[in-house]
Order: sequence, then structure tokens, then C-alpha cells
Amino acid sequence: MKPLHYSVDIDAPRDRVWQVLWQDDTYGEWTRPFAPGSRAVGDWQQGSRIQFLDGEGSGMESVIEKLVPNEYMSFKHIAEIQEGKVQPLDERTSQWSGGHEDYTLAERDGRTTVNVDLEAPEEYTDMFNDKFPQALRRLKEIAEE
Repeated sequence: MKPLHYSVDIDAPRDRVWQVLWQDDTYGEWTRPFAPGSRAVGDWQQGSRIQFLDGEGSGMESVIEKLVPNEYMSFKHIAEIQEGKVQPLDERTSQWSGGHEDYTLAERDGRTTVNVDLEAPEEYTDMFNDKFPQALRRLKEIAEE
């Protein structure tokens, strides 16, 4: 897996940015560059499983390994989902299993920096390098409204 890093500065307080990141009504908006109809299904509690799905019910199942409200969220990806069904681990799906995706928010003078660090299979690097900056620009737009 390859480590990737993305960052954005947002003219909004950290609690506002946190809400935009994880609330149902805004999550699908800022993640739209990855897939139209994106949604997260889960209770957003540390230790809980959460599913990140596209409009057709495909995506990833993860565990929220660590959650510090308004500061830090760490997901451990555990399985791939296709058409609403968790896929068994095989050579292809196990590429993601165990990978992390971490969001760190730091506020200074009412401005929040969001840092995203993730581990991804090499074959997805170009896609993430294209989509994550788009998604973070959209996150910034929504949070600054």
C-alpha cells in the first residue's frame, strides 16, 4: 500500500468543518467527486462498523478505530462491498483490508486545516490524486457557506 496525503485550509471553525465532513446531509455532497450518490451508513461511534457506499450500494466497509470529536477520525478498511454485499477476502479485495484513512483537523484563528492521510493500493493512486483534491475543494465550499 502506498501512503497518500491531502490537505485543505478552510475559513471556518473546526466544529463546522467536522459537521460538514460527517453529517448525512453534507457527506454525500463533498464526496460526490468519488461517486454520485455517495453515502455513509453507520452510527459514527468509535469501534463501530461503517459502510461507505456509492449510489449503487458498492464501496467499503470500515471500522472507526479512533474518534476524537472535532479533531480526529481514523477508519480501518476491512472489506469491499459490491451491490450491497460484503465481499469475501480474496487477492483483489484483500489489497484494501487493513488500510487506514485518517482525518485530522487543526484550528487556528477560526481557520481549520484538514489533513487526510490514507493507505491505498498503488493502482488507485492516480484516481485518489485526482478525486481527493476535488472532494476537499467541495468540502471547503460547503463549510464556508
